[in-house]
Amino acid sequence: MNKENVIVIGAGPCGLAAGIALQKQGYDPLLIEKKNVVHAISHYPLHQTFFSSSEKLEIGDFPFPSIERKPKRHEALVYYRQVAAKSGLRIQSYEQVERVEKTSGHFILETQPWNKPKQLYHAAKIIVATGYFDHPNIMNIPGEDYPHVFHYFRESHPYFQQRVTVIGGKNSAVDTALALESAGALVTVLYRGNEFSKAVKPWILPDFYSLVRHEKVDMVYEADVTEITPADVWYEKNGQSFHVPSDFVFAMTGYHPDHSFLQNMGVEVELDTGRPVYNPRTMETNQPGIYIAGVLAAGNDANEIFIENGRHHGERIASSIKTSR
Repeated sequence: MNKENVIVIGAGPCGLAAGIALQKQGYDPLLIEKKNVVHAISHYPLHQTFFSSSEKLEIGDFPFPSIERKPKRHEALVYYRQVAAKSGLRIQSYEQVERVEKTSGHFILETQPWNKPKQLYHAAKIIVATGYFDHPNIMNIPGEDYPHVFHYFRESHPYFQQRVTVIGGKNSAVDTALALESAGALVTVLYRGNEFSKAVKPWILPDFYSLVRHEKVDMVYEADVTEITPADVWYEKNGQSFHVPSDFVFAMTGYHPDHSFLQNMGVEVELDTGRPVYNPRTMETNQPGIYIAGVLAAGNDANEIFIENGRHHGERIASSIKTSR
C-alpha cells in the first residue's frame, strides 16, 4: 500500500494551489487527478476569455503573463501546465479515486488508473478539490439524452447555417448564443426566467440584446422546456405549448459538485444549498482530516467561488495541517 501524508484529490487550479501551499509548509503532497491538470479549463470553449485578470489567476507566486489583461483559455492552459512542471508537484493523472474510507484515524483511498490495476493509498489527511464542471445540471425531460443535445460548448463552426436552440440564462448560455450567431447559426434562446441572471457578465449583454433587437437571435423568456425530439424543442409559456425546429440543442443549464462523493466519505452536505459543512477558517469539513478547496465550498452556487478566491483555500488548509501536526 502506498503511504502518504497528504493526498489532494483533483489537480485543477485550486488543487495545484493547495499542493504548492503544502510544499511551502514542508510537505510533499500527492495529487491524484482523474483526467489531466486543469481538465475543466481544457473543456472551456476555444474562444473563452476569463472574467478575471491574469494576476488574479496566479498561484504559488508564479507570474502569469498574458497578451491582454484578461487571458484566454489557451494562455491559462499553458500557464497552469508550466506551474505544474516548475513546482515539482507529484501529480498522477488519469487515475480515478473511487472510494475513501476512514480507519484508525487515517484514510484508505482506492483508485483506478486508466492503464493499471486498482491502487490503494494510506493518507493521514485528504484535500478534495474536484470542482463541479464534470456534472451538468440535468433537466430530466424526454429527449435530453439524444446525440444532438449537448451540455458543453466547444466551438461554433460546425453549426454554420444550422438551427440551434440554446437553453439557459447565465453566462454559458449567452456566450454560446453569441458564438453561434457569429458563425452563421440560426439561434433561438429559451430561458425560464423573465430576465437574465444578475451573474451574467455585464459587458456581453449589450451585444446580445442588440442581436435580439435586430432579430438575429430569437429570445424567448418564461419558457419552460418540456421535451426534445430529433427535430424540435418543445416548451410551455403562459399555459400554451410551442416548439422550435432545432438541428442541435445546447442545454447550458449549469453544473454542480459531486455531492455523493463527499457524502460517501461522511462529509455532511446542506440539502438546500449543496454546501458541504466545513470550517471557513481552516476549510476542514465535519470529518476531521478531510478538507475541501475551490468551488466545492460554494455548493450549488458556482458563482460564489472562482479561481481568484478559491486559490487561497490551500493556504488555510496547509496552515491548519501544520498546526494539527
